[in-house]
Amino acid sequence: MTDELNLSSLKPAQARKDRKRIGRGLGSGKGRTSGRGHKGQKARAGSHKMPPGFEGGQMPIDMRVGKLRGNTSADAMPIGPFRTYNQPVNVGDLERRFEPGAEVTPETLSTAGLVRKLSLDVKVLGQGELTKKLSVSAHGFSKSAVEKIEAAGGTVIWLREPVVKKKKRHKAAVPAAEEPETSETETDVEAEAEAEEPAEGEAEAAG
Repeated sequence: MTDELNLSSLKPAQARKDRKRIGRGLGSGKGRTSGRGHKGQKARAGSHKMPPGFEGGQMPIDMRVGKLRGNTSADAMPIGPFRTYNQPVNVGDLERRFEPGAEVTPETLSTAGLVRKLSLDVKVLGQGELTKKLSVSAHGFSKSAVEKIEAAGGTVIWLREPVVKKKKRHKAAVPAAEEPETSETETDVEAEAEAEEPAEGEAEAAG
């Protein structure tokens, strides 16, 4: 017959084991140095709270190795430390979330759950199909997104002036200078003149 279960007979499913108490005398087995060994940093309090990569005070490896040079100016965006990030929204998402004639802004996109932060720029991309007439306001648009929005009768409102990329100018190859063509008649006349000159010289010598 099993004992009746009551508050006085409750037992945990697994027996509880008391933790080892340290620093309670040499006879306890964990006295004196309390399992920390002798001296050194790890024998002190707070020794296991060092930041990742801490090397005992010496110069860390990330500061010892050479650094890769690159584009680090604000003009080099979107690469380098000044890189920018846009929250992408496709026209297919606008088709599903908005009614015809609605005004689409970053605030309404946030309410619809299409963007997370209003502090980041929103860029509309052209993936998907759009059949509804919408007035879309965003910080950036892809070329295909503008075409699809306007094809559906909607309007595009830029919240930031679009950046026009300058086309690189390629130097045209300079054609080699063409030599003037000499006609056959000119060359024949010059040859005859050269042949006559020594003949006249001989006649003077003879005279």
